[in-house]
Amino acid sequence: MNARFSVLVNSALLSLSLVACSKAHYEPDMVDASYDAPVEEAERAQSPEGVEAQLQPATTSPSSEPESEPDEALNYDLSGVADEDMEMADEVAASSAAPRRADAKDKSKRSRSNNISALGGATSGSVAAGPMIAAAPATRTVADTRVLRDTVSNTETYTDYGVNDLVLAEQDRLSTFSIDVDTASYSISRRKLQSGAMPPTSGVRVEEFVNYFPYEYVGPTGDAPFAVNMEAAPNPFMPGHHVMRVGVQGRAPSADRDPIHLTFLVDTSGSMSSADKIGLAQQSLHELVENLQPTDTVALATYAGSVRRVLAPTPARSPQRIHEAIDALNAGGSTAMSSGIDLAYEMASEAQVRGHENRVIVLSDGDANVGPTSHDEILRMIKRYAEEGITLSTIGLGMGNYKDTMMEQLANKGDGNYFYIDSQKEAEKVFGDDLGGTLEVIAKDVKIQVEFNPEAVIGYRLIGYENRDIDDKDFRNDRVDAGEIGAGHRVTALYDVVLKDGYRDADLATVRLRNKRPGRDSAAIEWETTFPEELLHDEFASSTDDFRLAFGAATFAELLRGSPYVAEVTYSRVWEVVNDARRRGEETHTELLDLIGTAGQLSGEQGSVAWR
Repeated sequence: MNARFSVLVNSALLSLSLVACSKAHYEPDMVDASYDAPVEEAERAQSPEGVEAQLQPATTSPSSEPESEPDEALNYDLSGVADEDMEMADEVAASSAAPRRADAKDKSKRSRSNNISALGGATSGSVAAGPMIAAAPATRTVADTRVLRDTVSNTETYTDYGVNDLVLAEQDRLSTFSIDVDTASYSISRRKLQSGAMPPTSGVRVEEFVNYFPYEYVGPTGDAPFAVNMEAAPNPFMPGHHVMRVGVQGRAPSADRDPIHLTFLVDTSGSMSSADKIGLAQQSLHELVENLQPTDTVALATYAGSVRRVLAPTPARSPQRIHEAIDALNAGGSTAMSSGIDLAYEMASEAQVRGHENRVIVLSDGDANVGPTSHDEILRMIKRYAEEGITLSTIGLGMGNYKDTMMEQLANKGDGNYFYIDSQKEAEKVFGDDLGGTLEVIAKDVKIQVEFNPEAVIGYRLIGYENRDIDDKDFRNDRVDAGEIGAGHRVTALYDVVLKDGYRDADLATVRLRNKRPGRDSAAIEWETTFPEELLHDEFASSTDDFRLAFGAATFAELLRGSPYVAEVTYSRVWEVVNDARRRGEETHTELLDLIGTAGQLSGEQGSVAWR
């Protein structure tokens, strides 16, 4: 029997029950027919570690919705499955049912697998084999769009987006999702663990764990805004499965960037009175101001029982005035967020300069009475301002009443970033080390589409990005919003992949990225490269340190959120993977090891690793 197929067929059989749900099905073949223009074939050149592929842009296309045929009902047809695999499917179905796909809206929102190649510059990948775990037991993984409360932490709220399921490549070979560079989920989980508690499962987003760490990706060349670095290796925890990585590296920050115009909106309500809230908000703002250029401008507003203009737009060449305004902040009163956002946008509009980055930065615990304006109306207003060139980022603070869902949604609609600050060190990272990527946008509405070759791939699962799914048919619909990439940003996506026997003679997948340049009404550009089989490592141990670290971070997050795909994986084994991959002297890697050890202890696990 083909062991690699067991989990996949189990998942597919369960998916038969979803037909009655009348989900839309996008015919993958339509993608080829709906291209705006043919994509030039990526040039390849051999490198000592693998294949380096230059990603070539397609002809630019105006923002328009592509034509498509009527959607068809979801239908998992197993007629193409070999007899021996069908026998195996019967055995698996008799023993357990695999989890269903997380997204309940459209079949085109799924998980996929990654490669090792680069857009406008490239890197190679590595792979390794190792023993380990088989099919996951039956567990609920359907997305729960209700907001869940963390009962241990009083009134905190998070949203459970479910867990992506394995997808048959013959039925749907496309995986489409939005770029995401947020890292708040990792920071929140870190604070929980360091305080002696497991994080809420609904607050764990795998991609935000993976994207928290720096990777040594190859950067772009020429005019490309980013490069794609791909790599694959056997999954050490699931025999017969492989892990594929797509890593996107943005170009470096510009030495002579355009001025940036910031409006800080600080929640000064009574719920923000503690040192880990208003205190850290002030420390974060001081850190940011110290790293601005003289031509940048800063304005400051607050909201509590009422709203207040604290500082009119002021050039960063006068930092003392800005620091004094920040020091004068104090908390007290109720919260009317909508009035504060209205004032912030009013002040941002006064300072707005076309062609520059204009941004509102909200610092809050998210625990707000929105006021007379509804939550949906606030989100629509934020989206409208983003379209007019004023973006919005959120900085989360505090615990006990924290509203993760609110803070994430505000940043998503505002085309900005979402960070959580739990310490002075994190403030220095976000507003010091990573400030260029936070504020200098190099590509907007960035979508990724991975097309798996059914001749080589039986099935795939995108690990994370459940709330970033995009319908396959909307990849070229430029009215559909997606994420932004800042200068120096790195974005990593991992896939669990089941390969066919004899796959060595075929490219495993094609990776496409579509984005717009910064600025209003810019046309979309599309990039493409392939993942040839020679980029697939034979052993997990031979893969790069970055690859293994990303896999370790993703598996750690999967364990924390209770994913059925890691039901038999232990924290001690993940600790060993990360320990082997970490860079000595890299503080974030040492911290990750400590957090894995803490989670192992809190879970009661009796592992072979002596937790430190």
